[in-house]
Amino acid sequence: MAQPGLTFACATTAEQRAARRLGPTALIGLAAANGLPDADSLVSFGIAGALRDGLPVGTVIDATRVVDEAGAVLWEGGPLGVRAARTGTILGADRIVDDPAERAALHETTGADAVDMESATLARSGRLAGCIRAISDTPRLELAGLAAGAKANGTVDALGLARGFARSPVATVRAARAAMRALRSLQRVVLAS
Repeated sequence: MAQPGLTFACATTAEQRAARRLGPTALIGLAAANGLPDADSLVSFGIAGALRDGLPVGTVIDATRVVDEAGAVLWEGGPLGVRAARTGTILGADRIVDDPAERAALHETTGADAVDMESATLARSGRLAGCIRAISDTPRLELAGLAAGAKANGTVDALGLARGFARSPVATVRAARAAMRALRSLQRVVLAS
Protein backbone atom coordinates (compact mmCIF):
# COMPACT_ATOMS: atom_id res chain seq x y z
CA MET A 1 0.00 0.00 0.00
CA ALA A 2 2.84 2.41 0.66
CA GLN A 3 3.16 4.23 -2.64
CA PRO A 4 5.27 7.26 -3.47
CA GLY A 5 3.38 10.53 -3.62
CA LEU A 6 0.60 9.61 -1.18
CA THR A 7 -0.10 11.75 1.88
CA PHE A 8 -2.12 10.06 4.64
CA ALA A 9 -4.73 12.48 5.97
CA CYS A 10 -5.75 11.69 9.55
CA ALA A 11 -8.36 13.28 11.81
CA THR A 12 -6.62 12.56 15.12
CA THR A 13 -3.11 12.35 16.50
CA ALA A 14 -3.65 8.64 17.29
CA GLU A 15 -4.50 7.92 13.65
CA GLN A 16 -1.53 9.98 12.51
CA ARG A 17 0.83 7.97 14.73
CA ALA A 18 -0.51 4.76 13.15
CA ALA A 19 0.07 6.08 9.61
CA ARG A 20 3.59 7.49 9.96
CA ARG A 21 5.43 4.44 8.59
CA LEU A 22 3.43 4.61 5.37
CA GLY A 23 4.77 7.97 4.27
CA PRO A 24 3.94 11.63 4.76
CA THR A 25 0.98 12.33 7.04
CA ALA A 26 -1.22 15.34 7.72
CA LEU A 27 -3.32 16.03 10.80
CA ILE A 28 -6.48 17.46 9.24
CA GLY A 29 -8.64 17.36 12.40
CA LEU A 30 -12.24 16.26 12.81
CA ALA A 31 -14.25 16.99 9.66
CA ALA A 32 -11.01 18.44 8.22
CA ALA A 33 -11.18 21.37 10.65
CA ASN A 34 -7.45 22.06 10.14
CA GLY A 35 -7.80 22.23 6.37
CA LEU A 36 -6.23 19.99 3.77
CA PRO A 37 -2.52 19.66 3.09
CA ASP A 38 -0.95 20.89 -0.09
CA ALA A 39 -0.46 17.44 -1.62
CA ASP A 40 -1.58 15.98 -4.93
CA SER A 41 -2.74 12.54 -3.70
CA LEU A 42 -4.46 12.10 -0.35
CA VAL A 43 -5.52 8.95 1.48
CA SER A 44 -8.26 9.18 4.08
CA PHE A 45 -6.75 7.10 6.92
CA GLY A 46 -8.24 6.35 10.32
CA ILE A 47 -11.17 4.87 12.17
CA ALA A 48 -14.84 4.79 11.20
CA GLY A 49 -18.21 3.68 12.51
CA ALA A 50 -19.99 0.71 10.97
CA LEU A 51 -23.41 1.50 9.53
CA ARG A 52 -24.48 -2.13 9.35
CA ASP A 53 -24.06 -5.39 11.18
CA GLY A 54 -21.40 -7.80 9.94
CA LEU A 55 -18.48 -5.39 10.31
CA PRO A 56 -16.91 -6.15 13.68
CA VAL A 57 -14.56 -3.79 15.46
CA GLY A 58 -11.13 -3.95 13.87
CA THR A 59 -12.37 -4.71 10.34
CA VAL A 60 -10.34 -2.71 7.84
CA ILE A 61 -12.07 -1.25 4.80
CA ASP A 62 -10.10 -0.38 1.67
CA ALA A 63 -12.80 1.80 0.13
CA THR A 64 -13.73 1.88 -3.52
CA ARG A 65 -16.34 4.61 -3.11
CA VAL A 66 -17.14 7.62 -0.93
CA VAL A 67 -20.73 8.92 -0.83
CA ASP A 68 -22.59 11.76 0.84
CA GLU A 69 -25.70 11.44 3.01
CA ALA A 70 -27.98 11.46 -0.04
CA GLY A 71 -26.01 8.59 -1.57
CA ALA A 72 -24.35 10.72 -4.26
CA VAL A 73 -20.95 9.36 -5.24
CA LEU A 74 -18.18 11.81 -4.36
CA TRP A 75 -15.28 9.54 -5.28
CA GLU A 76 -14.91 6.15 -6.86
CA GLY A 77 -11.73 4.22 -7.56
CA GLY A 78 -9.84 1.02 -7.11
CA PRO A 79 -8.76 -0.19 -3.69
CA LEU A 80 -5.24 0.62 -2.54
CA GLY A 81 -4.48 -3.09 -2.15
CA VAL A 82 -4.47 -3.48 1.62
CA ARG A 83 -4.02 -7.13 2.52
CA ALA A 84 -6.76 -8.61 4.73
CA ALA A 85 -9.04 -5.61 4.12
CA ARG A 86 -12.55 -5.63 2.75
CA THR A 87 -13.58 -3.32 -0.02
CA GLY A 88 -16.54 -1.12 0.74
CA THR A 89 -18.21 2.26 0.64
CA ILE A 90 -17.58 5.07 3.11
CA LEU A 91 -20.20 7.70 3.91
CA GLY A 92 -18.75 11.13 4.59
CA ALA A 93 -20.86 12.84 7.25
CA ASP A 94 -20.47 16.25 8.85
CA ARG A 95 -21.10 14.94 12.38
CA ILE A 96 -20.63 11.90 14.58
CA VAL A 97 -23.31 9.32 13.82
CA ASP A 98 -23.79 7.27 16.98
CA ASP A 99 -27.51 6.46 17.05
CA PRO A 100 -28.25 2.88 15.89
CA ALA A 101 -31.48 3.89 14.12
CA GLU A 102 -29.72 6.72 12.26
CA ARG A 103 -26.93 4.35 11.25
CA ALA A 104 -29.46 1.88 9.84
CA ALA A 105 -31.30 4.62 7.97
CA LEU A 106 -28.06 5.96 6.46
CA HIS A 107 -27.01 2.48 5.37
CA GLU A 108 -30.42 1.97 3.75
CA THR A 109 -30.33 5.35 1.99
CA THR A 110 -26.72 5.31 0.82
CA GLY A 111 -25.61 1.68 0.75
CA ALA A 112 -22.49 2.74 2.66
CA ASP A 113 -20.78 0.30 4.99
CA ALA A 114 -19.17 2.79 7.37
CA VAL A 115 -19.14 6.49 8.22
CA ASP A 116 -16.43 9.02 8.98
CA MET A 117 -16.21 12.81 9.04
CA GLU A 118 -13.24 13.43 6.74
CA SER A 119 -13.56 11.36 3.56
CA ALA A 120 -16.23 13.55 1.94
CA THR A 121 -14.09 16.68 2.26
CA LEU A 122 -11.09 14.82 0.88
CA ALA A 123 -13.18 13.45 -2.00
CA ARG A 124 -14.57 16.90 -2.84
CA SER A 125 -11.00 18.23 -3.09
CA GLY A 126 -10.47 16.07 -6.18
CA ARG A 127 -7.24 14.73 -4.67
CA LEU A 128 -8.50 11.59 -2.92
CA ALA A 129 -6.50 8.52 -4.01
CA GLY A 130 -8.03 6.05 -1.55
CA CYS A 131 -9.57 5.50 1.82
CA ILE A 132 -8.38 3.11 4.54
CA ARG A 133 -10.64 2.90 7.58
CA ALA A 134 -10.82 0.51 10.54
CA ILE A 135 -14.13 -0.05 12.30
CA SER A 136 -14.08 1.33 15.85
CA ASP A 137 -17.78 1.34 16.68
CA THR A 138 -20.86 -0.47 15.46
CA PRO A 139 -24.63 -0.16 15.64
CA ARG A 140 -24.47 -2.33 18.77
CA LEU A 141 -21.34 -0.71 20.23
CA GLU A 142 -21.75 3.05 20.39
CA LEU A 143 -19.08 5.68 21.07
CA ALA A 144 -20.90 6.94 24.18
CA GLY A 145 -18.67 9.42 26.09
CA LEU A 146 -15.70 8.71 23.82
CA ALA A 147 -17.37 10.96 21.22
CA ALA A 148 -16.38 13.94 23.39
CA GLY A 149 -12.74 12.84 23.66
CA ALA A 150 -11.23 14.74 20.73
CA LYS A 151 -10.94 18.41 19.95
CA ALA A 152 -11.79 19.65 16.46
CA ASN A 153 -8.06 19.97 15.71
CA GLY A 154 -7.56 16.23 16.32
CA THR A 155 -5.87 16.38 19.71
CA VAL A 156 -7.19 14.72 22.85
CA ASP A 157 -9.83 16.65 24.80
CA ALA A 158 -9.12 15.37 28.33
CA LEU A 159 -11.92 17.42 29.91
CA GLY A 160 -14.44 16.30 27.30
CA LEU A 161 -13.38 12.70 27.76
CA ALA A 162 -13.73 12.99 31.56
CA ARG A 163 -17.22 14.45 31.17
CA GLY A 164 -18.18 11.70 28.73
CA PHE A 165 -16.86 9.07 31.10
CA ALA A 166 -18.83 10.59 34.00
CA ARG A 167 -22.05 10.42 31.96
CA SER A 168 -21.56 6.84 30.80
CA PRO A 169 -18.53 5.13 32.34
CA VAL A 170 -19.08 1.52 31.28
CA ALA A 171 -20.04 2.31 27.69
CA THR A 172 -17.18 4.82 27.37
CA VAL A 173 -14.58 2.29 28.58
CA ARG A 174 -16.01 -0.29 26.18
CA ALA A 175 -15.82 2.24 23.32
CA ALA A 176 -12.24 3.20 24.21
CA ARG A 177 -11.18 -0.46 24.10
CA ALA A 178 -12.86 -0.86 20.72
CA ALA A 179 -11.13 2.26 19.38
CA MET A 180 -7.77 0.88 20.54
CA ARG A 181 -8.56 -2.40 18.75
CA ALA A 182 -9.33 -0.47 15.55
CA LEU A 183 -6.08 1.49 15.85
CA ARG A 184 -4.16 -1.78 16.31
CA SER A 185 -5.79 -3.03 13.09
CA LEU A 186 -4.52 0.08 11.31
CA GLN A 187 -1.05 -0.52 12.74
CA ARG A 188 -1.10 -4.10 11.39
CA VAL A 189 -1.99 -2.69 7.96
CA VAL A 190 1.01 -0.41 8.20
CA LEU A 191 3.38 -3.18 9.29
CA ALA A 192 2.17 -5.46 6.48
CA SER A 193 2.88 -2.81 3.82
